[in-house]
Amino acid sequence: MKFSELWLREWVNPALDTEGLEMQLSLAGLEVDGCEPAAGEFSGVVVGEILTAEPHPNADKLQVCQVSDGENEYSVVCGAPNARAGLKTAFARVGAVLPGDFKIKKAKLRQVESLGMLSSEKELGLSDNHEGIMELPEDATLGQDLRFYLNLNDTLFDVDLTPNRSDCLSIAGMAREVGVLNRVRVNQPIFKRVEATIEDQPEIILEAPQACPKYLGRIIKGVDIKAATPVWMKEKLRRSGIRSLDPVVDVTNYVMLELGQPMHAFDLSQIEGAIRVRKAEDQEKLVLLDGSELELTSDTLVIADQQKALALAGIMGGEHSGCNDATQDILLEVAFFDPLALAGKARNYGLHTDSSHRFERGVDFQVQERAMERATELLLEITGGQPGPVVEAVEPEFLPKRPDVILRKQRLEQLLAIRLPDTEVTDILTRLGLKVEDQGEAWRVQVPSYRFDISLEVDLIEEVARVYGYDNLPVKAPTAALFLQSKPEAEVSLRQLRSTLVARGYQEAVTYSFIDPKASQAFDPENTPLPLANPISAELSVMRTSLLPGLTKALAYNQKRQHPRVRLFESGLRFIQAAEGLRQEPMLAGLISGSRFPESWTNQDEPVDFYDIKGDVEALLELGGNTSSWKFSAAQHPALHPGQSAQILRLGDQGHWQPVGWVGALHPQLSKQMDLRGQAFVFEITLDSLQQGQVPGFTSLSRFPEMRRDLALLVNEQLAVGELLQEAENQGGEWLQKVTLFDVYQGKGVPEGKKSLAMGLTWQHPSRTLTDEEINAQVDQIVTAFSQGFGAELRS
Repeated sequence: MKFSELWLREWVNPALDTEGLEMQLSLAGLEVDGCEPAAGEFSGVVVGEILTAEPHPNADKLQVCQVSDGENEYSVVCGAPNARAGLKTAFARVGAVLPGDFKIKKAKLRQVESLGMLSSEKELGLSDNHEGIMELPEDATLGQDLRFYLNLNDTLFDVDLTPNRSDCLSIAGMAREVGVLNRVRVNQPIFKRVEATIEDQPEIILEAPQACPKYLGRIIKGVDIKAATPVWMKEKLRRSGIRSLDPVVDVTNYVMLELGQPMHAFDLSQIEGAIRVRKAEDQEKLVLLDGSELELTSDTLVIADQQKALALAGIMGGEHSGCNDATQDILLEVAFFDPLALAGKARNYGLHTDSSHRFERGVDFQVQERAMERATELLLEITGGQPGPVVEAVEPEFLPKRPDVILRKQRLEQLLAIRLPDTEVTDILTRLGLKVEDQGEAWRVQVPSYRFDISLEVDLIEEVARVYGYDNLPVKAPTAALFLQSKPEAEVSLRQLRSTLVARGYQEAVTYSFIDPKASQAFDPENTPLPLANPISAELSVMRTSLLPGLTKALAYNQKRQHPRVRLFESGLRFIQAAEGLRQEPMLAGLISGSRFPESWTNQDEPVDFYDIKGDVEALLELGGNTSSWKFSAAQHPALHPGQSAQILRLGDQGHWQPVGWVGALHPQLSKQMDLRGQAFVFEITLDSLQQGQVPGFTSLSRFPEMRRDLALLVNEQLAVGELLQEAENQGGEWLQKVTLFDVYQGKGVPEGKKSLAMGLTWQHPSRTLTDEEINAQVDQIVTAFSQGFGAELRS
């Protein structure tokens, strides 16, 4: 909200200077982003009148003007296109100093003497307008100092309001706040009710009362749209960041700034039949005042007549129905729109206007009548015309309900750490415009229509603290009994997992939780992703069901920037839609690509393979101290290479192996689709399963010798060795300490379709020496299980 200090002081004038007012507003939660003067530093500039304007004898684009300051006449060379006889403008006499310490001196322009300068708004630091010299009203007093005439010794405040304080998006709201903070009476202008002089009235139909429960219209005939907007209004608009256009638009903008109620005026001749407030038809077209053409969606609220849409409700009017130089009769409209009905609509069409900014945050639903009368009064003063009666269409059941809020005295004291007198609290709330009833242990507070941000008890407590002054509240450190939180010894922390991966050369990445739907389909076609209601872009429109798309995109990004060796990991949530609702699962994922070791004269340039990333995963599994509870099983995944992928399984409480993750090489087609160079290997595993370890237990070392037997087996070449090792552990008895595969061979002496495995089995008893008979019995049991379960044969 940008406003003029002088305009604010017309409403309320506290005993504070500019700096004090700035500090007070900021401390009250209305943060002032900055203050700046209403005009640049200049002196010696007065109101002048161009008596004559003749073409320059030596230049086509210059004129020689005779300018009067009421006492003397001066010859001034000017190049402004709007310089003309009879125009009153800003005249910088010789000796004047303009912004930037630019001094006006006598000069010759193309051999013609110039005794001064006719100035534009930009040259005086008033605005960025430099299309021509300033045009002042005909009644401006010649020779009067321009700073005095325009009252330029003013300061512009730029207040950064939080979205909940829409009540302060007007001079009336800001004055109300300043009055409350300083216990000063607010001098509101007296608004007169304008009586109708004609009987013409519009027909208004509310077809979407939930979105627009209140709409007022008034016809004004015979307006002079070419009338000049008063300089005081132009200045107030300029100082609020709004450019003057014509008196009708200027008045509606002025009322919006003054009361916080956006308004609009239609050219009555362009309206066919009744005014309809309705939802747009799908793909309905509308050309806006800025010339842009929109294709509307069916959830967009429009103001229309019987034939067409006239305006984008609460955002911007249409070009066809807008006022122009030929306009004689207007329909003045003012409405209340439900903030939720307009939320995000302007942004959906790439727009942001002063109206949408206010309507999205909430406008007082009882100020429309006042705004209509105020705008009518100003229009009749400036443009003339004959007003008709005000027509109101309203659906009371859809207007906001403002239930009373209970403020407990004990709760107020508890949160503020101070007991305020009841009279002080009642006075603060009353000055804020709230109706207060003291009920002994609590206050019952009736909230006014303009305070959309007050609905809970804590909102009232915040208001009391804000107005009383945060600086006046006591400083007390909170006391709390803090206890050390117990940490389960069996739990593996995320920090340990991260540290392990970092130690193995990985770098942690943080990618978006929302991804491209095409990437989601490619990496995880089995899970339908959750679409975002309001995505940033089409490429980031669904929630991820896997962390791998983000990591793979990061790999492609790094490779395109000449980083061939990449090792990344990420911990974060994936979002799975399930029957019970959205399931958010913490995951840990990693990716490697490029060479196995960093570039060095001691290292060979060997690319990473499946066993590199499998080794990294095994290092994570070992942190829990329960490696026997994990296994890898060859399986296929749509995003992984069919021959280089494995499912990670964990032994559950019921003795069943449960899938908890995947590891493998990225599918070649997916690598090509992602434009990757070389092969990439990935893993993804649920974080909960990684963090479930077991408490290590002590076992004394045996003083007795180990007994080892080696077996050479012939098995089918397709047999997964892990299954064979697991069977050996199952059949080896409780004293089997270790099973080691130390050789795999295929070739001469081994039948085709077979492979030779050499396996070492080690036994040890904690309290005695095992006998050969016991060991042989165990070996026979293992060999039998191998033969029956896997068709394995002892190799002679």
